[in-house]
Amino acid sequence: MRVCAEHHIINTATGPMGTRVYRPAGPGSFPAILFYSEIFQETAPISRMATVLAGHGFVVLVPEIFHELNPAGTVLGYDDEGKDKGNSDKATKPLESHDSDTVAMVDFVRRQPWCQGKIGAMGVCIGGHLAYRAAVNPDVAAAFCLYATDIHSGTIPSQPGNDSLSRTRDIRGELYMVFGKQDPHVPGEGRRLIQHNLEQHGVNHSWLEVNAEHAFMRDGDARHDPALALEMYQSAIALFQRTL
Repeated sequence: MRVCAEHHIINTATGPMGTRVYRPAGPGSFPAILFYSEIFQETAPISRMATVLAGHGFVVLVPEIFHELNPAGTVLGYDDEGKDKGNSDKATKPLESHDSDTVAMVDFVRRQPWCQGKIGAMGVCIGGHLAYRAAVNPDVAAAFCLYATDIHSGTIPSQPGNDSLSRTRDIRGELYMVFGKQDPHVPGEGRRLIQHNLEQHGVNHSWLEVNAEHAFMRDGDARHDPALALEMYQSAIALFQRTL
């Protein structure tokens, strides 16, 4: 499918949030995927990932995940300055504000003629965490989470008892969790903690650990694994075609 892209401003509980919407060109209504980026926001690799998904028959929303903390349209560089700013933003914005962003996107997309109502979530790095977190929302039927950071460590601020590991018990949709065995951001003990928590709460999930480093989906990066990235696209598309 050919894809078109348009920019929307979505009003959230914490202010206006720029959101790029990728969708199949032409008429029709499609299921939606809330696609959460890395700390750098909507970089070129994130845009290309969203385009691939949209080309398979989905409306894909890419929000500015730190819209409260940056001028509209901010894209951070893949360098030390961008990494430091993105990590600072991650340590500043609480999960409760990410939750209200998700609610705002769900409300927005369900008002649009090109969405048929079913919604999933996907993300990479912190975005993988935010997709996992989005699955706490009962309107999100499935989430594909790639090397999700900070779930095991609880380092994203939240109210007591409202961290994502604790909220696992509230997930009713289906999860697909993917981690790289060589990813230093989510070590083996962290992965075991997340997996045990999912099993303890009876969450419907698939679990995959691959021989890859962090950010293996990011084309142009030295850690990028094109063959593995293609496999992940296929798995994500299969999940969403089945559940949405």
